[in-house]
Amino acid sequence: VARRGAAADGKFDVGAYYAATPDAATKGWLMQQTMFRIKDPKRSLDFYTKMLGMKLITTGEFPQWGFSVFFVGYPPEKDLGPVPEDDAEKFAYCMRVPGCVELTWNHGSEVEDADRVYNTGNADSTGSKDGESVKGGFGHIGITVPDVYAACQRFKDMGAEITKSPNAGGMKGLGFIKDPDGYLVEILPLGKSFPFPTQEVDCCGVALGEGGGYQDNAKK
Repeated sequence: VARRGAAADGKFDVGAYYAATPDAATKGWLMQQTMFRIKDPKRSLDFYTKMLGMKLITTGEFPQWGFSVFFVGYPPEKDLGPVPEDDAEKFAYCMRVPGCVELTWNHGSEVEDADRVYNTGNADSTGSKDGESVKGGFGHIGITVPDVYAACQRFKDMGAEITKSPNAGGMKGLGFIKDPDGYLVEILPLGKSFPFPTQEVDCCGVALGEGGGYQDNAKK
């Protein structure tokens, strides 16, 4: 049976892609980072390290160009060892860690009046010249956790902005929260497939049989 992925007509045969052998020239390549522009490094680092439990792995200061970068993630220390103490070695180590988030702070953005200054790619009006919402392109990053319901309860207790609790919407057993700049973070169950594990009531008091239907963040 051919596996199919979504396309404009709802049918796209991806069988050849599953069967394809990667080009030998790409051996050793790694999906290493996604970059977010942020307003305030303190509030973003607090969110990613304290709320999501990531580690600050390395930083880069570029005053001549007016920006700084902060790389956070979940380094596989069992395979790579601990994050080095030496600053010169931290960047090289970071480049071996998959799935990092690069937080880019353009100096001066922290004093702008607006709480959020960058468009997140999810059909909002932030950063648009006419104040109208844009058609979203970028969607979200995602993390996996052993217990989605417990994690979302923790996020709620810590004051996170929850945009989808686990029982809300059409897809049950996963959640979405926003980081301080409004970027979406999906919360998924570690090592599970559909249907995801569920509980009768989630952190926002939504019962499993309630919560409405699916909502496309690109069309808000």
